[in-house]
Amino acid sequence: MSDNQLTNTNGIDNFRELIEEGYYYVDKTLMIRDFLRYRDKVSLITRPRRFGKTLNMTMMQEFFDINKKSEDIFSDLAIMETEHAKQMNSRPVVFMSFKVCSGANIEKLKVSLALVLKDEYFKHISILRESKKVDWESDQYFEFHQTYKAFKQLVAMKVEDRKIDDSVLKRSLLVLTRTLTNFYDQKPILLIDEYDQPLINAHTKKFRESFSEDIYADFLGDALKGNSYLHQALLTGIQRVAKESIFSKLNNFSVYGVHSKKYAKYFGLTEEETKQTLEDHDVSYSEEIKSYYDGYHIGGYDIYNPWSILSYLEEGKLRSYWVNTSTNSLIRDSISMADYEFQEAFEEMILDGEVEVYVNLEASFVELEATETLWGLLVNSGYLTIVEDLGDGIYVVQIPNREVKGEFRKIVAAYIGVGRSRLSHILNALMRRNMEQFLKLYQKFVYDVVSYHDVKQTEPDKKQPYHLENSYHMLFLGMVASVEGVYEVTSNLEAGDGRSDVMLKSLQPSLRPHVIIEFKQGDDVDKLKQEGLDQIFEKQYYKKLEGRVLCVGIAHNIKRCKLVYEEVVVDEFGEIERI
Repeated sequence: MSDNQLTNTNGIDNFRELIEEGYYYVDKTLMIRDFLRYRDKVSLITRPRRFGKTLNMTMMQEFFDINKKSEDIFSDLAIMETEHAKQMNSRPVVFMSFKVCSGANIEKLKVSLALVLKDEYFKHISILRESKKVDWESDQYFEFHQTYKAFKQLVAMKVEDRKIDDSVLKRSLLVLTRTLTNFYDQKPILLIDEYDQPLINAHTKKFRESFSEDIYADFLGDALKGNSYLHQALLTGIQRVAKESIFSKLNNFSVYGVHSKKYAKYFGLTEEETKQTLEDHDVSYSEEIKSYYDGYHIGGYDIYNPWSILSYLEEGKLRSYWVNTSTNSLIRDSISMADYEFQEAFEEMILDGEVEVYVNLEASFVELEATETLWGLLVNSGYLTIVEDLGDGIYVVQIPNREVKGEFRKIVAAYIGVGRSRLSHILNALMRRNMEQFLKLYQKFVYDVVSYHDVKQTEPDKKQPYHLENSYHMLFLGMVASVEGVYEVTSNLEAGDGRSDVMLKSLQPSLRPHVIIEFKQGDDVDKLKQEGLDQIFEKQYYKKLEGRVLCVGIAHNIKRCKLVYEEVVVDEFGEIERI
C-alpha cells in the first residue's frame, strides 16, 4: 500500500486505525502465513522497541478475531493472495500488551498487570452476556465470572487501596482461554505484546525475583504450558527467558531472535522496503540515510529502523529519532555498575565502533546479571548488532549506525556521572573559541571526574599507574553528548590520511567552527600537546570539512592537562589557510 500520508511521530501502532485512516503501510501480512505454516504452540519473537512489534500483533488480532469483520482492511494486502485467507476471523483471540505494566513495588505491579487483564475480561463478558447458553453458576463459567467480578471490584477501589488476590491473577489467563474454548467451541489464539516489560520493571525496582517466581511464572506458565484450551500463542519482547530458569514451565516455546531467519523480514524495514518507501515519498535513497538508520543484521537481512525512517520523512532532517525509553534506565544503570571486564570492552567498542565479546542470547539480563547477558541485552534491545559469529558464543558486535551512536553518547555522559549544566559551560567556551576559559573549565572537569570515577589510573591488581588516553577520549565523548543538533559528533572516524580522535562537524558553520581534537597522554604534556596538534595537520583530518576549523591538541598526565590550538579555514578542495 503506497499512500502518501505518513505515520505521525506519535506512533500509530493499531493496524485497523492505520489502514482505515489511510496512513502509509509497508505490507507485512505474510507474517500471518508463516505463523500458520510454522504451527508453533508457543512462539516468542524478540526485537528492539519501535520495530513494529505492536503493529504486527494488532494485525494478527484483526486477522484472526472471530468477533471482527476484517475483509475491508486486508483486501489489498498480500495475505489475501494465499490459501490462508480463508482463516480470517475464524478464532477467538486474546490480545494484551504489557508495555504499560509498571509499579514501584510488587503490589502495584500486580495491579497494573490485573488492569490489563481486566480490559480483556470486560471485552469478552459483554459478548458472553448476550448469549443465553451461558450459565454463570456452571463449572464451565463460574471461575471466569468470579475473576471478572474481582477485576470489576479492583476498578471500583480507590487507587491507593487497590490490591489483587494472587490466586486470581495467576489463573486469569488459563481461565479466560478455557472459557473462550467452551463458548466458541474453538480454541483461542493468545497474543501477548511486550511480555517482558513487567520483568524489566520488577528488576529495576529490585523485586524481580519475588515477582517472577511467585507470580509471573505461574501466570504465564499455566496458560502456555500444557493448556488444552489454547490453540497457539505468540509473544513479543526484547529478550528471551532462559529455558532452565524460573520459567522452566515455558520450555515448550520456540524463540525467534535476531539470529533467526524466520520472521526476520517482518520487523523493521528491509533495504528494498526502505528504498521503496523513500521513492514513494519522492526522497532519494543515499548512503547518508543508510549510515543513520541501517546497520541491523537480523536473520540475514539488513534491517532499517522503521520509526526513524518515517520520522525522517516527516521532518526531513537526518538526526536521531530512536529513543529506547523503556530500557534506557536499565541499560544505563547496568553499564555503570558492570565489572571491569565489561567496562574495558565497552570503552573499546565506543572508541573503535566494534568489539569481540562473549554474548549470551539464551538468557535475559533481568534473570541472570552477568557480563555476557548484558552484552545480550544491548544486542536484543537494538543498541548493538552482531556482525560476525566466531563460534562458541563469541561474536563481533558493533554500534549499528550513527543514530544509535548518539544514544551511546548519552549513556557515556551518564556513565561518567557529570551534570549537564556543567558540561554546557565547558562546551560553550569551546564553541566561542575562548580557549583559556575552556582549558580552565576542562582541567577542573578532568580533575573532578578522575577523582570521582577513577579514569583508569591503575590496572586491577597492579600498583603502578597505567596511563590510557582512551579514558580521556571517553570522558570527552560523554562531555559532548549534549551538542546534538548543533554539531555532528564522530569518533575515530577515517578522515584525511588517518583517524581523528574526536571531530565535531558544525551543522551551522557560519555560526560555529568545526572542531577537531587529538588526545595524547604521558609525562611531558608540553611536548605531547604539540604532537597532537601536529598530527591533525600531518594527517589532514580536516580534508572533508569546509569553513573555519578549530584544531586542538590536548595532552594529559592523569589529572593534569594542557592544550594548544590553531584555527584554519578549509576551502572546498580541502586546502587550508592558517588564521
